[in-house]
Amino acid sequence: MPMFQPSKRGGTVGFEGGGDGDGHVLDLDTAVKDGVLGGLGGGGGGGCGCGFREKLDLKKMIEELNLSEVPPVFICPISLEPMQDPVTLCTGQTYERSNIVKWLSLGHFTCPTTMQELWDDSVTPNRTLYHLICTWFSQKYLQMKKKSEDVQGRASELLDTIRKVKGQLRVQALKELQQVVAAHATARKAVVDEGGVLLLSSLLGQLTSHAVGSEVIAILVNLTLNSESKTNLMQPEKISLLVDMLSEGSIETKINCTRLIGAMMEEKDFRSEIISSHRLLISLMRLVKDKRYPDGSLPGLSLLKTISLHEQVRTLIVSIGAVPQLVDLLPGLNPDCLQLALFVLDALSSLPEGRLALKNCPNTISNMVRVIMRESCTQHALSILWSVCKIAPEECSAIAVDEGLAAKLLLVIQSGCSPELKQQSAELLKLCSLNYTDTIFISKCKLTRTIQ
Repeated sequence: MPMFQPSKRGGTVGFEGGGDGDGHVLDLDTAVKDGVLGGLGGGGGGGCGCGFREKLDLKKMIEELNLSEVPPVFICPISLEPMQDPVTLCTGQTYERSNIVKWLSLGHFTCPTTMQELWDDSVTPNRTLYHLICTWFSQKYLQMKKKSEDVQGRASELLDTIRKVKGQLRVQALKELQQVVAAHATARKAVVDEGGVLLLSSLLGQLTSHAVGSEVIAILVNLTLNSESKTNLMQPEKISLLVDMLSEGSIETKINCTRLIGAMMEEKDFRSEIISSHRLLISLMRLVKDKRYPDGSLPGLSLLKTISLHEQVRTLIVSIGAVPQLVDLLPGLNPDCLQLALFVLDALSSLPEGRLALKNCPNTISNMVRVIMRESCTQHALSILWSVCKIAPEECSAIAVDEGLAAKLLLVIQSGCSPELKQQSAELLKLCSLNYTDTIFISKCKLTRTIQ
């Protein structure tokens, strides 16, 4: 390794025994040591010579590649980002020009990496490192472009194959297209641009096999669907197939069905009768409850939340017994799923039959009291408790107090929550106190019965 010797020849800094008058402070041998920059010392082979490098914008390449692993020598010690204009201080340390200029402009007269005091505050362009960075990113960029073109071409070929063949050959082509689309944004764009969405949608219907349907749905959920495409998917025979596959498909297919139905529901012309199906809702609840496949709970509850926003369907959700099922699931749900389940139960509590189902469920009050003061749960839990306690104040409020509700309500009132929540807590606390004398009720409010 060459020894560093400070030199102030026209503001440049070099290495002993090296340097070409251009301020090169990093030699090629050091840069390619241990193969870190292997294959770059020969002038950028593989069709990526200097002529190509000059035509490619380094900033654009860095942004589009967005690589997680870049040779450490290319990284600015200040920003920890790849350098686009590397310059070197008198200490031999290299930085991105804008970063080190800012450092110096703030009155720092030390090297950020070594903390050595600078005897010269000039910066020298590190042209060798700049060309190495350009060469390396150019190779990666052109490889990406070539791969992208190959992927686009393969997606087009697979679409043609799907149009021409049937049976197992079509299934095989769909499987490969699904893999390509899942892995490459360029393939997804190619499928959309070449009319692939319409082609794939046409394969869904009453006579579609589950082998074909599962692959088509897996492809569609990865594509950007426009309004026309979503409307096309809302045809009764296509919805019927989706419900069948949500009921009987693999766990991956069931999850994909929830995602596709959810995407269709985002359309402003979506009709609530499309989801007014006992079989759809029952299949959705089975997905949410299936302990063999916990990954299905979150997408299942997400779709159920979206469905519960449609008031016309809430009665149907209650009728399939969703209320006690969701209440009993609450203790075992992760925070994201818990919040979704509480949202659905809160929405169902807006119905008389929903409130009655909550009251008749033996675990409603205890499970709601437990989640008060948990993040994003308090509002829904209080709303549900208020709905239940209003039905039978004496019976339900007594149970709630025994479960420690009064102490939790005091915590809510003293917390930094919204005025609305504090007001609701105060009203619920007043309701809970009706069955007790002041002395007894105060004893029920002891904080020893709070969060467990």
